[in-house]
Amino acid sequence: MSHTPQDAILSVRNLTIDIPTDTGTLHAVRGIDFDLKPGQTLCIVGESGSGKSLTSLAVMGLLGRGIKPRADVMRFDGIDLTTARKRQLRSLRGARMSMIFQEPMTSLNPAYTIGDQLTEAMLIHGNTTRDAARARAIELLQKVGITAAESRLTQYPHQLSGGLRQRVMIAMALMCSPDLIIADEPTTALDVTIQAQILRLLKDLQREMGMAMILITHDLGVVARIADKVAVMYGGELVETGDTAQIFAKPSHPYTRGLLNCIPLPGRAERGAKLGTIPGIVPSLVGDVQGCAFRTRCPHARPACRGDIPRHADGDHAFRCIDPQGFAHTDQPEVQP
Repeated sequence: MSHTPQDAILSVRNLTIDIPTDTGTLHAVRGIDFDLKPGQTLCIVGESGSGKSLTSLAVMGLLGRGIKPRADVMRFDGIDLTTARKRQLRSLRGARMSMIFQEPMTSLNPAYTIGDQLTEAMLIHGNTTRDAARARAIELLQKVGITAAESRLTQYPHQLSGGLRQRVMIAMALMCSPDLIIADEPTTALDVTIQAQILRLLKDLQREMGMAMILITHDLGVVARIADKVAVMYGGELVETGDTAQIFAKPSHPYTRGLLNCIPLPGRAERGAKLGTIPGIVPSLVGDVQGCAFRTRCPHARPACRGDIPRHADGDHAFRCIDPQGFAHTDQPEVQP
């Protein structure tokens, strides 16, 4: 069994998710490894379809019926999530592990008030009274910046703006003071001003409560503002991992470099100039998948990319590529994390 750090609250080794389809098996997640310590923020970044959300749903035990994840290790605070019974997983979800979903309008139940939905988890897990749960809900609504918090408890989701609904989702995830919170692209549907507020709020609440956090995003600009560690995901695999400063200072995988080149830099990007792009599309992961999944879009691709791709590591910084030095070029723009 692979070694896992003793101080990690969450350890994952060789997580694999295969999904049967009419045209063959979809190898959606392949061999994912990572560790997360209390108080740390891990950002998993990559394009849509790279397997980010499935990875988080596997950790939470929320994959659909018939989808069975496999892993050598998937352990939360000493609890083996791969062998845990459904009842044990239910006792963890909402209490010690919480998730903020991507679209709050589809995650909040339109038939129940905000108050009912906020207090439900605490009444189930907290062994507390309804009055105490209501007081906690008001406290957290105030903490996430919602005014007139008590009156909001009687409102329904459709009566709130997108930004307020997202704040309600954050408050709901925090009701039982979890040790781990997973935020799946929590700012996607919001305008840039509200995005910045939500990210700052998450970071402040994490620091105050000492939670570990996994933030899933496709935006490296978000990563730069909030992450301690970065995991770059492409085609179901982690192609590069490391501390945020390492990833931004020395991106070694061509895909990571491509993502960074897509970020317009203030004072560097000329007015009217074209933004950076990564040509092509994410490949199909149905059927036999071999070699580097990025090779069809990579400017450095060569025949060896069709074979086994080695993993190179330098301390906490690791990447998968046929080139042991990575494709580091002097024209890489400096992006400060």
